[in-house]
Parts: sequence; C-alpha cells; structure tokens
Amino acid sequence: MASSGSLNVAITEAAGFDRERASVDSMTNNFGQVLLWSFWFFIWIAALMVWFRCLFDLFRDSSLGGWGKAGWAILLIFVPWLGALIYLIARGRSMNERQMAEFAQVRTEQEKYIRQVASPSKSPAEQIASAKDLLDSGTITQSEFEALKSKALA
Repeated sequence: MASSGSLNVAITEAAGFDRERASVDSMTNNFGQVLLWSFWFFIWIAALMVWFRCLFDLFRDSSLGGWGKAGWAILLIFVPWLGALIYLIARGRSMNERQMAEFAQVRTEQEKYIRQVASPSKSPAEQIASAKDLLDSGTITQSEFEALKSKALA
C-alpha cells in the first residue's frame, strides 16, 4: 500500500498539476502583490467611470454641435486617458452645470406629479356626475355605474 504522500503526488501528476509551475504562473505570490494588483484594479475602474461619464456628458450636451461631438468622441475613443483629462479640464464646469440643471428639471417634474396625484379628489357628487356621463355615453354599464356610485358614497 502506498503512503498518502506518494498518493497525493501521483494524483497531482496524473491531473497534470505541477506545484512549481503553479507558483510561478500565479498572479500574486505575496500580500504586497495582492495589494498592488488591487490598487491598479481600482484605478482602472475609476478611470473607466470617468471615461464613461465624459462620453455620456458629451452626447447629452445639446449646445455642442455635431462636429464638436465628433472631435471629442474621436479624442475620447482613440486616446481615452488623455482625452478624458482634457475633456474634464475644458468642460468640467459645464458638465456640473448641465447635471445640476437636469436634476432641477427632474425635481420640478416630480413635484408637479406629486401635486397632481396628491391633489384633493373630487367630491362624491362630482364622481357620480362623471360616472353618469360615462353611463350616458355608453362607456360603462348600469352595474358598473352602480358600483362607482356606491364607491363614491362610501
């Protein structure tokens, strides 16, 4: 009977696993390399976020013409790091102003909707009158009218 150590070696060799080769091929060999890899990974993610933000802002801007957008798009696509840096320097303040204007517009639309939905409902008499108009026009049946009438009076 083989010892467990020689059995493990036999299994790893049969599977094509070489310990020495695996340690050389691994992405990280120590904790410092893990930290360094993580740092560069987060820098890459941050750069992608800035790049996409610049690209989205570019196409949301209605004041910039077609040739201007094409020029910025070429710069952002072919030289992404430098292009994003130049875009942020040249148009950073207007990016913020456009975003704040969009937020203000969305907020006013939301407040308008809330006021519309939360406005006081019609009185029971008005609800019954509008249901009667629907009944007279043939949109609803008599049973539906009665249901609306009982709901208004409840």
